[in-house]
Amino acid sequence: MKADLHVHTDHSSDGVSSVKEMLDTARSLGMGCIAIADHNTMAGHIEATELSHGLILVPAMEISSADGHVLAYGLEKEVREGMSVKDTVAAIHAVGGIAVAAHPYRTWSGLGESNVIEEFDAIEVLNGRSAEKGNRSALALARRMGKPGTGGSDAHNAEQMGDAYCILPPSCLDVEDVINAIKQGKVSTAGSSRTAMGTLGYVYKAVSEWIGRGFKRM
Repeated sequence: MKADLHVHTDHSSDGVSSVKEMLDTARSLGMGCIAIADHNTMAGHIEATELSHGLILVPAMEISSADGHVLAYGLEKEVREGMSVKDTVAAIHAVGGIAVAAHPYRTWSGLGESNVIEEFDAIEVLNGRSAEKGNRSALALARRMGKPGTGGSDAHNAEQMGDAYCILPPSCLDVEDVINAIKQGKVSTAGSSRTAMGTLGYVYKAVSEWIGRGFKRM
């Protein structure tokens, strides 16, 4: 089963497409599962629960820790932003979720290798908006640490969905099955990294948004 485990909607400050557009696109691409991981909110996921017929919808959010982004899956309620990496991971676990180090080698929002602590449940090893070098480094880090790997497009609009994704075992029938498959390392990744042209667009967008935020990280 194809699963895009990292997508954003217009509930993210930098997201473009609506929840409905993202769900419709997921179906058209043959996805069986998605995780709407909006920045510091579960509003997109909550809206999607009424529209996700036929899709496994994993509760998710992308949390801005003090040192970079952390993906949370299977959590029962929101986790606040701005905490240390260790406290963020602990807070995710406290609300029943698993913590995944998002695109750790990305300059603007990645944790950096030193902040990928042992407490993480998995590492995102293929991100559609990360450069190939960063994804290769993330995969190597996951292997060194003995951590499972996940993948997702990190789509901020419907056109980007499915650029990278996970392949889940056919035995995955619900959210609990998906979480267990991640924890047990039973998922693989497919798709592509950011292209050279994509890098130019990404840098322009990232710098513009950074300036717009008053030179603060998201």
